[in-house]
Amino acid sequence: MSDQDNLAVLRQHALPLDTSDDLDAVLDHVGDATLVLMGEASHGTREFYRLRADISKRLIVERGFDAIAVEADWPDALQVSRFVQMTGSDQTADQALSGFQRFPQWMWRNEEVVDLLYWMRLHNQHVRDAARRVGFFGLDLYSLHKSMRAVVHYLDQVDPEAAGRARERYSCIDHIAADPQRYGYATAFGLREDCEDEVVRQLSELSGEAMRHMNQPGVAVSDELFYARQNARVAQNAESYYRAMFGSRDQSWNIRDTHMADTLDALRAHIAARKGSPARLIVWAHNSHLGDARATEMGQGGQLNLGQLMRERHGMEQTYLLGFTTHEGTVTAASEWDGPAELKRVRPSLPGSVEALMHQLGERTAARFLLPLRGRDSVRAALPARLQERAIGVIYRPESERISHYFHADVARQFDALIHVDRGSAIKPLEYSAHWATDELPETYPSGL
Repeated sequence: MSDQDNLAVLRQHALPLDTSDDLDAVLDHVGDATLVLMGEASHGTREFYRLRADISKRLIVERGFDAIAVEADWPDALQVSRFVQMTGSDQTADQALSGFQRFPQWMWRNEEVVDLLYWMRLHNQHVRDAARRVGFFGLDLYSLHKSMRAVVHYLDQVDPEAAGRARERYSCIDHIAADPQRYGYATAFGLREDCEDEVVRQLSELSGEAMRHMNQPGVAVSDELFYARQNARVAQNAESYYRAMFGSRDQSWNIRDTHMADTLDALRAHIAARKGSPARLIVWAHNSHLGDARATEMGQGGQLNLGQLMRERHGMEQTYLLGFTTHEGTVTAASEWDGPAELKRVRPSLPGSVEALMHQLGERTAARFLLPLRGRDSVRAALPARLQERAIGVIYRPESERISHYFHADVARQFDALIHVDRGSAIKPLEYSAHWATDELPETYPSGL
């Protein structure tokens, strides 16, 4: 078939998303999946947050989904979860998001997330059974120091002797945990011994305590014990991650995504045990974590990811991978790690990319639309098996975009569906800076010509 014939096939299946009722098509395509993983082509595009929130609300209300798990640190997201489940002391969403102090704050401290959290809290106010109130949890592992402190704090309340053992084990790393990259550098280059055995022993002790509860008939693992055990798991995997980050990039990436997959599975099992029926979970993370890595050049190089692991562990029918793309617009991102949030213009997508192809479809379809892939053999056949795909993370360098932000992928195998937003707009951080302007950028940005 010619390129024009393929475009015609794709246009026949593209479904406009002009109104809230159009999201019916998304839910219909999700079907009976119990794990719905929703991506984003950038960490700073408002429409991605808004669409994921709208879809999540409907999955919660109409399909009984139990939680949203996000690409964020466990302790920070847990503070948010206590707010939306009405078990914490925070009275506002802004207060509940105050734990997000680590770069990049704007990923979660933004106006769209605030609106979602108030909706979740209001929804939970109408749920009598506390075990069925929807939560908000983090999947990531960067919170080494904060997670260790949380483990000790929990044990101080329930078992002071165990808290003493935890302090002793964590003392190996505690004095340097606030700067974990420094720890990783020192251990990777033999400047000090690592603390692997100590963090493993602490997780083993808390896991043993959880198992004792699970082996008692009618006794479930309490939320607080589960949360502490998860913080111990974060500490163990974060220690491994920071040791690995100065070696193979693939190894550190795989540690991180395997941790996210294990956390998601542990959360799913805990919620199911708490409510007495199978759990359904929603995930928000970047496309690079959720699109099956086996269909990308990163996977060919040895990387795995969360979407791949969920498909392998739970099957294609239970796992739904929804990717998001955009052609141009604005985005909130930094120019370097730990840099300030900036309002940046997104360059039009490159020819030969997924985004450029979606832009072509949108010219006759809609400014935003759903393209179902799973169960659409004609659509999959009409898509090239090798296209460039753009990934904008917390850093965006438009001046070196082809090298910095594009990779090759087989999108038909990578996702179950795509949502395309032709022109995105930057997410608004709760904290504005001199680098983030509310005025529209000039068309000549960033060249200034």
